[in-house]
Amino acid sequence: MDLTVKKYKPFQSVINVPGDKSISHRSVMIAAIANGVSTIDNFLPGDDCLSTVRCMRQLGVEIEQLSPASLKVHGRGLHGLQEAGDYLDVGNSGTTIRFLSGLLAGQEFFSVLTGDASIRRRPMGRVVTPLRQMGAQIWGRNGDRLAPLAIHGSRLQPIHYDSPVASAQVKSAVLLAGLYAKGETSVTEPAQSRDHTERMLAGFGADIRTDGLTAVIRPGELSAQQVLVPGDISSAAFFLTAAAIIPGANITVRKLGLNSTRTGIIEVLEAMGAIIEINNRRTVSGEELGDVTVTGQGLQGIEIGGELIPRLIDEIPVLAVAAALAEGQTIIRDAQELKVKESNRLEAVTYELKRFGVDINETADGLLIRGGRKQYTGAVCESYHDHRIAMACTLMGLASVGETTVRSAECINISFPGFAQLLADLGGGE
Repeated sequence: MDLTVKKYKPFQSVINVPGDKSISHRSVMIAAIANGVSTIDNFLPGDDCLSTVRCMRQLGVEIEQLSPASLKVHGRGLHGLQEAGDYLDVGNSGTTIRFLSGLLAGQEFFSVLTGDASIRRRPMGRVVTPLRQMGAQIWGRNGDRLAPLAIHGSRLQPIHYDSPVASAQVKSAVLLAGLYAKGETSVTEPAQSRDHTERMLAGFGADIRTDGLTAVIRPGELSAQQVLVPGDISSAAFFLTAAAIIPGANITVRKLGLNSTRTGIIEVLEAMGAIIEINNRRTVSGEELGDVTVTGQGLQGIEIGGELIPRLIDEIPVLAVAAALAEGQTIIRDAQELKVKESNRLEAVTYELKRFGVDINETADGLLIRGGRKQYTGAVCESYHDHRIAMACTLMGLASVGETTVRSAECINISFPGFAQLLADLGGGE
């Protein structure tokens, strides 16, 4: 499916975005190993999260889909999962394969995890290493660094793991495995990554605590909960940035997740000069949410790096578009993790934005963007089958003269089903 857009005039709108992808994944997996029946509302029915649902069903968990965004999960307890009759296909979901690796490391049966071509290129050694230290038997391609992964779970031993990367997926894999270890398991990161796993495990009754950059867990049973998933700030980032780059535009995103480990996008847009207001702050199911309003005006280039990067890693392609429309130079550094996402996002966003005439260069660990050009011209772009790249190219098209077409844009359904319709509802094309 190709997606075609034209330059938008200033718009004013109040919208909702789908449920948070990260929290939706976690809610299904953690509810599956809890005791009792959990309900999950505002679940994201995107392709990635549905891969998690499918895999948990293969492991013997009954999951009722009451509506596209409402689930009832019949938990089987920590030791109630069953060996799947076939390999577990995670599709395009790196979260699913890495989380399941931790969960299956503590099960005393055999599993095989695989996914699409992108998943089979992404680094898995970062979870294999700590899980092996805990006693799990794991094998994979390329020296056990790539999927498919074969896992024979076993009785695990607790470890303290100093993660070389700030990765919520690595941290979560170790913490989930720690539920099955005999003692205290801990993970220390070099910088703070998103903490949805720690919050949700605590909500389900886990013996878990955090101390600075270290998360500590002890084994123990979990109890079913009612979960309300907040709106996904990574999905909202597209519309927040769209409002920021179009002077006179105004948009409010309601019930948006405002977890402090995810709000880097808001801080950066404010630093660039966008007017941002947050109302109706509250905490639901352990997560903060609120209504975020962005009003567009002229933006200025800034430098983005350091400990801020893990808090906006998924939003960097969209921020590259903001930088192209800002006055002056924007430097993004310490973002080498983007090279091992669904695509090499640093390379992809550089190549595609150049099609519009953007002065952008890839660096060893980020991007250098010289903004301020008065007019960009629409282009025909490739998505690389990467939802973040597809949405970034669409956003650039909204700010460019003429027509922009994004090829293979169906990949956006991975995280944002309904994106094209919501975009159309804003109206305002030339």
